[in-house]
Amino acid sequence: MKFLTWIIFLWPYCALAGGPATADLHAQAQAAQAQVSGALRLSGLQQPVQVLRDTWGVAHIYANNQHDLFFAQGAVAAQDRLFQMELWKRSGQGRLAEVLGPSAVARDIQARKLRYHGAMQAEYASYAPDARAILTAFTDGINAYIRTLETPGGPGLPIEFQLAGFKPSPWQPTDCLNRMAAFSMTGNALSELSNAQTLTDLGAEGAARVLDLDPVVPLRASAGLDLRGLAPVLLRNLIGSDQHIEFPARSHEGSNNWTIAGRLTASGKPLLANDPHRVVALPSLRYLVHLVAPGWNVIGAGEPGLPGVALGHNAHIAWGFTIFGLDQQDLYVEQLDPTNPRRYKTAHGWRTMSVAHESIAVRDGNPVDVQLFSTQHGPVLWEDGSRALALRWVGAEPGTAGYLASLQIDRAQNWHEFEAAVARWKVPSENIVYADRDGNIGEHSVGLAPRRSWTGLLPIPGASGQEWTGFVPVQQLPHQYNPAAGFIATANHKMIPANYPYPVGFEWDPGYRAQRIHTVLGDAAAQHHPLRVSDLQALQNDVVSLPAVELQHIVRTTTLATDPGLQLFLAWNGRVDAESPAAAVFEVWEREIRRGLAALLYPAVPNRYAELSPRVVLRLLNQPEGAIFGADPSAGRDHFLSRTFTAANAYLTERLGADPARWSWGQLHVIHFRHPLDAQVNAATLLDLGPLARPGDGYTVNATAPAGGDRWEQQAGASYREILDTSDWDHSVAINTPGQSAQPSSPHYADLLPLWNTGGYFPLVYSQKAVEQATVNRLLLTP
Repeated sequence: MKFLTWIIFLWPYCALAGGPATADLHAQAQAAQAQVSGALRLSGLQQPVQVLRDTWGVAHIYANNQHDLFFAQGAVAAQDRLFQMELWKRSGQGRLAEVLGPSAVARDIQARKLRYHGAMQAEYASYAPDARAILTAFTDGINAYIRTLETPGGPGLPIEFQLAGFKPSPWQPTDCLNRMAAFSMTGNALSELSNAQTLTDLGAEGAARVLDLDPVVPLRASAGLDLRGLAPVLLRNLIGSDQHIEFPARSHEGSNNWTIAGRLTASGKPLLANDPHRVVALPSLRYLVHLVAPGWNVIGAGEPGLPGVALGHNAHIAWGFTIFGLDQQDLYVEQLDPTNPRRYKTAHGWRTMSVAHESIAVRDGNPVDVQLFSTQHGPVLWEDGSRALALRWVGAEPGTAGYLASLQIDRAQNWHEFEAAVARWKVPSENIVYADRDGNIGEHSVGLAPRRSWTGLLPIPGASGQEWTGFVPVQQLPHQYNPAAGFIATANHKMIPANYPYPVGFEWDPGYRAQRIHTVLGDAAAQHHPLRVSDLQALQNDVVSLPAVELQHIVRTTTLATDPGLQLFLAWNGRVDAESPAAAVFEVWEREIRRGLAALLYPAVPNRYAELSPRVVLRLLNQPEGAIFGADPSAGRDHFLSRTFTAANAYLTERLGADPARWSWGQLHVIHFRHPLDAQVNAATLLDLGPLARPGDGYTVNATAPAGGDRWEQQAGASYREILDTSDWDHSVAINTPGQSAQPSSPHYADLLPLWNTGGYFPLVYSQKAVEQATVNRLLLTP
């Protein structure tokens, strides 16, 4: 469940009147800081619970029963992240306008359209047999902690609520079943609209050049369906819980993971590494916790608004995930009755839309009454009086709130139980790698995969009769166990085999990260180099750019190979280090090449296609075509490269000065950690962090994707990393950023940021002895 970019995206809207203009915000923040030592009474606990926070701010929760474990997890997460949790909850409920005002009404409408309306018994049972009890205890714990804040002698609300001018509302178990968060994780409705626009703009041949589909299939509109006017902008208010959707910018959100058999490691036991990539912001999307009670001993990262641990390890197994690019959405173009726009055409005649009436409360405004329409395919997301877009998606199915199936994985003790647990995993679709203390490794690519008879790459007519016919059985999704290679690695690349019988997806990461990981691990195996945790740390922070290396190879075959101005680039080792002048040259030049190719290919709409996949770009450069580069394609390509290189140098000279030796990638590629409330008077100095110079780009293993266009600032990457050692769990390491706490007065607000920025880690202590030795704060929660 992704939600953190909401925090970044909403910050301009949170500059609300009435906040303190001259007060000592630092003192206010300190006064409201959560109590992390001593004793805290929480109504609803059955027995005392011990919370030990370690040097790095990770809470280790020891309870005597399952109810108290999750009750305490809710309370502890609220201590550190209550404001973040509140925004996420409201985004899923469609209640942001209550605190943000009229600007959020459109988003609230879309969030309400996406809510789950199915049977609740099936919903809870899909995640785990005891999911409802766990969610109830977790949300009761949040509410119990909220009640302590404003009791006499309490610390008061966290500083974020004081600045924003509202109070947290009570939580219900259903608040953890957020479908708005699932929307942006279940592709590909927005891709369908982007593809429709591409096909309309460029035709089938031009679209084939732009798109990087695998397997390669032509784009063909359904017979009689007019795609004109369909574009991603139509769904601009359907934002998901964590990101502002912008098109046509490339998405670099992804992840890396790998699991390595003991015969390739120094300890003789498996190692497992995972670094999920999401928007990197403040506070972090990820929240680490250690949960210990009868039947539970699991540690790792999840999201503060959800119980359990999404990725990590227990006493027996370790696991981690990367996005597996299933297509879990389809858009239907419903033909509306010109005499009654509430009726739509089906394969069996006209039907009337269902309608729900709702009222949206608006801060500093009057309530907005809305009607939410649905067809047989799902909610109507857009209409113009003659046609409507209805969404058929897996979020309408039970068990499709993100990550909650981890409640079963948290308790699995072997591959058989792991396989039974991942069969429950529906959203998001993931490549889940596995390792256990018995020496086994494996991977299963899972998710609810619709069975369809068409590609799913374009919207289809609602009256066509094309419908899902169930879902692909989990055992028919890609998986492997103890492979001969001795390791498994995934990085959002294509995992389905050739001639796979189901059209489950065509849009994957270009594969550069996966290729680099496979090369490094394969070389270690070939050279009989036993892998250690330190080797995996280096690989997670690797910044070798395979696209850059490929561009170097291309340039060496051209007339530019001896150009004095290009020697800095050609002599470069391909590492996108923050201090590298050549890395700056490559990154800016690559942008100019993309823009230049878009102008040659599509002069009428070049800006719309300026974010071509690097795989497409390098193919066009490596195999120059006369239709693009002229009668002598090689000479035209060389001239094009020279022209774009000159433009890149001019840009760098203007931005960084005339001396290339003083250029560096980190001067352009920085990261800011901006808080949603930093527009409030005097708040930025309290809340914001950075800027920091950053290495890497969107295609290095240490993926630090720039925002795109003219913005070089990092927007996504690994805010959390873990390396898990099955030979001794206390040898495992992790990192989060900027810190575990969202409270600016806490020592754990930004303490992990310097470590993260230099590629460092902290010990992920697990045993009782190691936890005790690392403990700096002891809190006893009492009934």
